[in-house]
Amino acid sequence: MSRGALLLLVCVAAVAACSRQGQPAAAVAAPAGSAAASPGEGPRIVMSNDLVHLEYRVLGQGEPAVFLLHGWAENGEYWHQQFDALKAHYTVVVPDLAGHGASGANRTDWSIANYAADVATIARQVPNAHIVLVGHAMGATVALAAVPRIGARVIGVIAVDALRSVGLPPLPATEIATKMAPFRADFVGATRTLVSESLFEKGADPLLMQKVAYDMSLRSPAVAIPTLEKLLALDLAAVTPEVHVPVYAINSDLKPTDAERIRKSFPDFTLDVVPHTGHFLMLESPQRFNPVLLKDIDALASRAR
Repeated sequence: MSRGALLLLVCVAAVAACSRQGQPAAAVAAPAGSAAASPGEGPRIVMSNDLVHLEYRVLGQGEPAVFLLHGWAENGEYWHQQFDALKAHYTVVVPDLAGHGASGANRTDWSIANYAADVATIARQVPNAHIVLVGHAMGATVALAAVPRIGARVIGVIAVDALRSVGLPPLPATEIATKMAPFRADFVGATRTLVSESLFEKGADPLLMQKVAYDMSLRSPAVAIPTLEKLLALDLAAVTPEVHVPVYAINSDLKPTDAERIRKSFPDFTLDVVPHTGHFLMLESPQRFNPVLLKDIDALASRAR
């Protein structure tokens, strides 16, 4: 047997072995940017408009596709307590936003508009007819900005511990500078202080609080600092008029939510408050959070039928 024929035989055998272990042989040859590149629940990659590689996972199947958009200095795994509950009913899409998790960071403009464009790029890889955008904190703002970029496939937005500033004027530049100063001086220390002193209620699980504070503080300051600055400077009044779908919120009671003010921007607004939780309620109390999330997704899906 020639060397070339032997090499071909080895390759065929390897592909067959992958198939027998549950990985379709087609996946071996699929291009890296295609929707078929990573079958099952493994990571998939697509390139953003400005050539940043965006990593995401697709779990489960069914309509609608539920996008889980993480917040500032987080990653897609912050939703891990929701994966099983959601994928039993829907297609679940879990991105790492650019500069976060496994996605690339070769970008200089860390605007909310760019993050929203990234979500739209991933949405184009998902064949579902309907999409629900679920966003935690900054992820909710990204979701709102992504709605017009994705278009009619979006049937609703569900914000998680977010939207409290809707209807308020943007922060003055001096206040933004004051808020950003500790992060510029000591990103690790300022992030851990923010998490431990402001984002959990008193009596919260100290191990969870410590884990989140440590994890978020290790994000790249070159990404996290300009992202936070862009987020604080964003004028939501420029975003909300483009959102023509129902907007729901599932918030903690750590801070009050002025639902009536929010309804002036989103007339079709529904608020649920999960008591005795903090900013990371999807991690802190999934047994109470998940049924509310499922209820909201079901309501949006029913309205779209």
